[in-house]
Amino acid sequence: MSDKITVEVKIEKDIHSVWNSWTAPEHITHWNFASDDWICPHAENNLKPGGRFSYRMEAKNGKVGFDFSGEYGLVDVNKTIEFSLDDGRKTTIRFSAVGDGTKITETFDTDKSAPLEMQKNGWQAILNNFKKYTEGL
Repeated sequence: MSDKITVEVKIEKDIHSVWNSWTAPEHITHWNFASDDWICPHAENNLKPGGRFSYRMEAKNGKVGFDFSGEYGLVDVNKTIEFSLDDGRKTTIRFSAVGDGTKITETFDTDKSAPLEMQKNGWQAILNNFKKYTEGL
């Protein structure tokens, strides 16, 4: 059984806007990285059960990068996304209206090859970047 980590953030935007920023490739490339020295130059997203996604994440200097990719299991618009990464780890993302805003709760299986705190901090940093981008739209 894999360990799980949960990260969350509240965005001061309605759930429809948050969902669109989270799922549309033209938005994903603007927020899907943990720090300013990384970029997401390309994103593909076939948002449906059995559909695939692939986001290219790389350092701005081009020295390191990877594809974050997998397949969707459940897509319940404006509520829940579940997917399996290509290495088999699973993630569940829940969207919930909170007042005039939206809370995103993301729970993911850990990667045994990386320290837990580093994983939690990295995924939280991406969520924080998402919040900053989406609230600025």
